[in-house]
Amino acid sequence: MMETTKVAKEKQRQKKQAAAQSTTNDGDSAGLGDFVALAPAAPKPQAKQGKSMARGKGKNRVKGKQRDKDKDGIPVRTSDVASRMNKYKRAVSVKGEANVKDKKIKGQLKDAKKDLKQAAYEAARAEILLPEQSGFLEAEGMEKTFKFRQTELQEHVDETSARKVFNLKLDTFGPYSSRYTHNGRHLLLGGRKGHVAAFDWQTGRMHCEMNLGETVRDITWLHNESMFAVAQKQNVYIYDNKGTEINFLPRHTDISCLDFLRYHFLLVSVGNAGWIKYHDVSTGQHVAEHRTKLGACKVMRQNPWNAVMACGHSNGVVTMWSPNSSQPLVKQLCHKSAVQALAINATGKFMATSAADGRLKIWDLRMFKDEPIHTYYSARPATYLDISHRDTLAVGFGGHIQLWKSPQLKKQKYPYMAHRIPGSVVRDMHFCPFEDVLGVGHAAGFSSILVPGSGEPNFDSLEANPYQTASQRRESEVKALLDKVPSQLIALDPHAILKTYRPTVSEMVPTDSSGKIQKFQPKFKKRGRSSTHKSFLRKQKNVVDQQKMARQELLAKRKQQHQRKVKPVGAALARF
Repeated sequence: MMETTKVAKEKQRQKKQAAAQSTTNDGDSAGLGDFVALAPAAPKPQAKQGKSMARGKGKNRVKGKQRDKDKDGIPVRTSDVASRMNKYKRAVSVKGEANVKDKKIKGQLKDAKKDLKQAAYEAARAEILLPEQSGFLEAEGMEKTFKFRQTELQEHVDETSARKVFNLKLDTFGPYSSRYTHNGRHLLLGGRKGHVAAFDWQTGRMHCEMNLGETVRDITWLHNESMFAVAQKQNVYIYDNKGTEINFLPRHTDISCLDFLRYHFLLVSVGNAGWIKYHDVSTGQHVAEHRTKLGACKVMRQNPWNAVMACGHSNGVVTMWSPNSSQPLVKQLCHKSAVQALAINATGKFMATSAADGRLKIWDLRMFKDEPIHTYYSARPATYLDISHRDTLAVGFGGHIQLWKSPQLKKQKYPYMAHRIPGSVVRDMHFCPFEDVLGVGHAAGFSSILVPGSGEPNFDSLEANPYQTASQRRESEVKALLDKVPSQLIALDPHAILKTYRPTVSEMVPTDSSGKIQKFQPKFKKRGRSSTHKSFLRKQKNVVDQQKMARQELLAKRKQQHQRKVKPVGAALARF
């Protein structure tokens, strides 16, 4: 009976298998069998391991969730992330690393490699948060990008970008200085003969326009578009966006350059007297003033990374200043002739300087070497320099403008772009933040030109929002005042505040006035000084009780009685 049942069950199982195979191999039917056949086989359930295996050490250890990480503990990269990581990889090999025998140094090198790999992975993953890509200009065949003209670019770009190319003919009160706000939305113009105008350059809405009736040497925005400062013939004045004078700075006299440190709310000025001065616009206090001792100064730019001011002087020296030091933090001889212009990139790593001899030098601010990274030459001495967020260098000389793409990385043979303003001389230039636009102030007015790839395409709306409303501007102004960085924290290395001071061995060894090391002389305790009875008596000196007070009064009375009994002895001739 049991054998018959087994045979019947085996026949039923064979019939089911045959039906399943016929359904799978049938090309006309597109049922679930097609997908079942293509699906991977289910993994076999593994045997449950004991505690000794799960918590063991060595090869038998089960890592669980860590199986998705490589040997350095970094998550396994997908193909798209791995392809993007190549852009962010940095050199991880060290010369002579194989010969290192010190275990501590080997561990440090291993940790450094792991950190670099992790940084590249995180940067590649974060690319999804940066939806916009920077533009570029590419030539075909024998063409060169520096031969492209602005009229040709206008024809091949979209209508919004084409409207950003314009010229303002203002040849009566020039030459003009220009400044953009930190979010790149508003523009400030100042003519040498007194004409000042502030407006939203993208919509054309005018904030204010006035003629001061005296010389305007320099202009700058303050923390936002609501206020700006003007260096006039004698002093510095502060105006609001309606053109109303709201402050007068009498201590800033004969000023030639102005700049504003927006994280510290400091207005910085330098002039023909050779004094660099700091003024806090949030409190109205004069913070500091230092004498450069190098004569008149007409070149000053700030380092955006550490808020240190760099000044160029007539003897070819560049000095860097902080309000906390009466002496320059750095004093470097960059040229053999007078410095005409300088600029520092957004990361604070590179500086470009130009001099009257026509040389343009690129310096590495991380090492402060005597020799520049690269040296370029111009037909005329460059009168103004500026560096964009994407490290595009703008060089202005005469009526010509040259733009160099990342000149600090390698020596460039040709400029990236070139532009000419006929019949005029360049006064200053500034890249518009978050836009591929360069604003040029010259003797005949103001010009706005396109520079593809020069601007940062992605912006942080909490840091600088080009589309902020009036309520957002008020909120950001209050937040900036609450997060104001004290001027005492301005230093060459902004990370120095995070470090603790550890004295060296030479500082810990005691020396005399002549610098000789003093011999160690041990101090021995006197016998009986540390006994229990002596320490108890020392503690009782400051204890006040009735017996002690009565004893002191008795001693005072006896002293007075003794003084009454003793008669004073007069002089030798007193009896006569």
